[in-house]
Amino acid sequence: MERLSGLDASFLYLETPTLHMHVAMSMVFDPTTVPGGYSFEKMRDHIAERVQATPVFRRTLVEVPLRLGHPVWIDDPSFDIAYHVRRAAVPSPGGLFELAEFTSEITSQQLDRSRPLWEIWIIEGMADGRIALVAKMHHATVDGMSGAALLSVLFDLEADPAPPVRAELDHPGTHDAPGSAAAEIDTLGHAPSARKRTGDPVPSGLELVTTAMAARARLPLGIMRDLVSTGLKVLDVRKVRSSAEVEAGRAKAALPLSAPRTSFNASLTRRRRVSMAAIGLDDIKRLKNATGTTVNDVVLAVCTGALRDLLIEGDELPEKPLVAVVPVSVQPDGDQNGAMAKSSNQISSMFVQLPTQLHNPLARLQAIREGTKGAKDEHHALGADTLLNWAEYAAPNVFANAARVYSRMRLADFHRPVANLVISNVPGPDFPLYLAGAEMQSAFPLGPVIDGMGVNITVMSYRGVLYWGFIGCPDAMPKIWELARSIPRALDDLLQAAGLEPAGFRSEEAAQALRAVGIEPDPDPRLSRPWNAITSRSSTDREDGSPATLSSNAAPSPSVSATTLPADLAVQVS
Repeated sequence: MERLSGLDASFLYLETPTLHMHVAMSMVFDPTTVPGGYSFEKMRDHIAERVQATPVFRRTLVEVPLRLGHPVWIDDPSFDIAYHVRRAAVPSPGGLFELAEFTSEITSQQLDRSRPLWEIWIIEGMADGRIALVAKMHHATVDGMSGAALLSVLFDLEADPAPPVRAELDHPGTHDAPGSAAAEIDTLGHAPSARKRTGDPVPSGLELVTTAMAARARLPLGIMRDLVSTGLKVLDVRKVRSSAEVEAGRAKAALPLSAPRTSFNASLTRRRRVSMAAIGLDDIKRLKNATGTTVNDVVLAVCTGALRDLLIEGDELPEKPLVAVVPVSVQPDGDQNGAMAKSSNQISSMFVQLPTQLHNPLARLQAIREGTKGAKDEHHALGADTLLNWAEYAAPNVFANAARVYSRMRLADFHRPVANLVISNVPGPDFPLYLAGAEMQSAFPLGPVIDGMGVNITVMSYRGVLYWGFIGCPDAMPKIWELARSIPRALDDLLQAAGLEPAGFRSEEAAQALRAVGIEPDPDPRLSRPWNAITSRSSTDREDGSPATLSSNAAPSPSVSATTLPADLAVQVS
């Protein structure tokens, strides 16, 4: 039995019928690399074996009576792999659009809290004989960084790895299986076990209440300590904000409740819609090196350009910058309450301005660079564990009831947005991963959509490609595919403004997905009569001399068709 940390439990309390607090990932695999051939049963058995060795996948929630304390985890005594690993198929032609639509349906449904908080759907019917996998886990179990690492338990570094040696079976939890991705990527510090588990006995109500009361008895001392500590840290933040650099107008972080309202800053319904995009990591790094910024700065600048396009098309571009919540992975400063070591979520957040009101792409990038510097300085001054420590004092009944009232009364429509959206950037491996022998070709991460912030953008790198997952409430953010369309466009704007060659990476499948929803991808500036990527509208005219526009309805040139280029997932244009 293990009590949830306050931060982990807060993701349970925040969840309402319209606010789903799970994270997800859609992945595409090539099954031709599976030794002996692919079958659903082989995939399920592989997952069952790895899950058996990883306690995080088997733990289930037990609520404390009357919610007198945070819930506890126990090893599920009735764990059933057939419930968690499911089989489905997408309709023809089985492209990214069909996968996104299936993922939309899955992410619109909440997880069953009476069972371990995860599901995996193995999806057949993908184009070219491929398969896909959609994984969904509750945020109380993982954050974005640890979620990607936790999934690595299921993966190997080669299609046919050597089986675990007998010593590891006799002495479980001492080593990761040779050749497994878990041997390369830490998964939360939980030791795996190869021994068959029978589950924990469900604790009695008396035991749960006694444990909760003992934890509550320690809270007053912790509150006093954190009041003093937080007060000193707030003074440090004020010093950072009033420094000479800030007074000069640079390196100033955004503040909560300073965001302008847009059409997608609205209350949520239960529905979710997903879209996907992909750009080359090398192109991002070229920009980073040429401008003296970071990969994260460039990712935020690409998001800013895409959002600017969307706001202009909707005739709602605000005069003030948007504000993004940017989760950051943290390490404990001192672990005063012992919470960080037990928390599945080791995250904090920064508030970063996205200067969509600026016309020049490089000016936007430099403003983001200065803003993230200020946000990092203030985050460092506040301390990595401040949020985690204060989350320990959340009263379960008050927190949960307040969240439900807020959603039910649609209060997000009546005050200034806390922020406009959430943007996460999760680093992934630059080497191939295999699931039961099937090689992973792409992975699109997805985060939760927060009330009043109708869209979440999550980015993950894998083998030199940045995969973008967009998820929104379609009642607040109906143009989720238009946002995905603008990502390569915003990248090319930045490259052109920096005097660099246009992006060398193009995603054929992303272009096909756009066409499936009636959006024609913009022309590729590297081709003389191009078909599927992006030119800058702000500083160049079209080849016929007419002014460039934001229209997404222009027909592709007949001289270059989609069949001119290779039909694999990623097209490298030389």
